[in-house]
Amino acid sequence: MSALKYWLWLSSLRGLGQARAAALIDALGSPENIYSAGEDEWLAAADVPEPALAELRLRSTDRAERILELCDRTNTRVLTMQDSYYPERLRSLYAPPCVLYYKGQLPSIDEEAALAVVGTRNPTAYGQNTALKLCYRLAAGGMLIVSGLAKGIDAAAHLGALRAGKPTVAVLGCGVDVVYPAENRELYEDIAAAGTLLSEYPPGTRAEGPHFPARNRIISGLSLGVLIVEAPAGSGALITASHALEQGRDVFAVPGNIDSRESEGCHRLIREGAILAARAEDVWVEYQALFPHKLTLTAPKTPAHMPRLPDTGRTVRPGSGEDGSAPAPSGESGVPVKAIDLTERVKDYPPDQQRILLTVAGSAMAADEIIGVTGLPAPLVLSGLTMLELDGVVSQMPGKRYTLNL
Repeated sequence: MSALKYWLWLSSLRGLGQARAAALIDALGSPENIYSAGEDEWLAAADVPEPALAELRLRSTDRAERILELCDRTNTRVLTMQDSYYPERLRSLYAPPCVLYYKGQLPSIDEEAALAVVGTRNPTAYGQNTALKLCYRLAAGGMLIVSGLAKGIDAAAHLGALRAGKPTVAVLGCGVDVVYPAENRELYEDIAAAGTLLSEYPPGTRAEGPHFPARNRIISGLSLGVLIVEAPAGSGALITASHALEQGRDVFAVPGNIDSRESEGCHRLIREGAILAARAEDVWVEYQALFPHKLTLTAPKTPAHMPRLPDTGRTVRPGSGEDGSAPAPSGESGVPVKAIDLTERVKDYPPDQQRILLTVAGSAMAADEIIGVTGLPAPLVLSGLTMLELDGVVSQMPGKRYTLNL
């Protein structure tokens, strides 16, 4: 039996839990040794409850073999505590996950200025836009954004990083082959292509309530600090903040309207000593000296306007077609105006953005259509579209189609 199968056997034992599994590994050295040990050795190493003892006595690897098959079928990769790539930041925690499952490209976490960004699933427009703008700027300046792919603030955090053309890590409370919540499917696919989907749960595991508090300890554990954008009293984001404090991580909180219940948790954290984060520099200054080769304060400043999340929709610009298509150009009287030489108008933009502008000049197009026509890499197109939206020369219309404003 391969070493990996022993790890999957140990991590999937019902009733054992990560803390007892870690204690057994510390005492007996490896899952192979645990498999070969006797009941007296198990009990001497950890307070193993009877249900887990019954599973240990069986020494059945059927479940581990099924997990391996699922990993092969879903293109899921496995990382164990014995692997050199396993993050030391997690290894040092109480009850670290014995096994991690992931899709995408796993960065060398210990070498990254990773920041967890979390908040309410039901943010205000202020909270959502703030998360998007801060994470866009933080990611553009070299920080790795880590969040939980929940709707609301989590989704805005991931999108901000992706729009900056940077990877992001999503820690899931289900298997990495399970899309949850369903409305984040497109974001899930973007992260799988340009970042990392990570979980301690094997493929096929459905999202269940108890998984999410456990998931939160990994989000904070991977990171140097946790930024809370909006969190009502009792929010799950505050659980992540508690994990961060227990793990010795920094806690940042974004202030909000004093009458907003969505900001009650952030205001409480600030009263209790959390670092107030009103702009990206408030976070950067804490880590720049630790990562001078990665972090820069020369990232482009973000204007007041940022593109909204894909699933929130946009208001059609006055005069534009209801289907998102650009109207025929005309003067105030409705008389067609003289055509503009676009090649002259776009010459001040970088070459890739010039190609995007000329591509969407004829009609509204989706991002994947722009990628196909221009032949540019997807991250470059998405980043270019963001910068052009910030400049106000491109708008995202209903149906996630982009049109020219010139």
